Amino acid sequence: MHPARVITTGRLVLRPVGFADLADLTALKADPRVFAVMLGGVRTPERTGEELAEEIRFWGQHGVGLWAVRARETGAFLGIAGVMERPDGLGLALRFALWPDMRGQGLAREAAGAVLRYAHDIARIPRIVAVAREDNFASRTVLGGIGMIECGRFTRDGHAMLVYESRAC
Repeated sequence: MHPARVITTGRLVLRPVGFADLADLTALKADPRVFAVMLGGVRTPERTGEELAEEIRFWGQHGVGLWAVRARETGAFLGIAGVMERPDGLGLALRFALWPDMRGQGLAREAAGAVLRYAHDIARIPRIVAVAREDNFASRTVLGGIGMIECGRFTRDGHAMLVYESRAC
């Protein structure tokens, strides 16, 4: 693994997802408390495996992708954060999802902010978007807290969705 792809923050270590993460990813993506509101919804184990292969391939093509987020002190799997292509043509998008018991500690903001800096500064991606349901105040707070600006909206499955963006300086 290329060392520049590992991100370390005060409390977290982010490593590109790999096959060693499959069990953790399967559990996270099958949990409706985490993935019910995500694009594509809750995943089957088979779909999670397919997505992992896609995510690894994406890393090879773009030099950026999805990271497994782990606690720096214990190595415990906390969730995921990263950048992936949106299927709706909006572009490269910031994604993050942590276990529900990790919420409210600033960990999503820490992980998402680190990913955003990497995407702009290392991967040289000039524009990153993010999408959040209008009623998902926690995600919206994270996106605003890392400097992303609301720039659009659309409706998906009857829910108002907000589009945020970050542009490299």
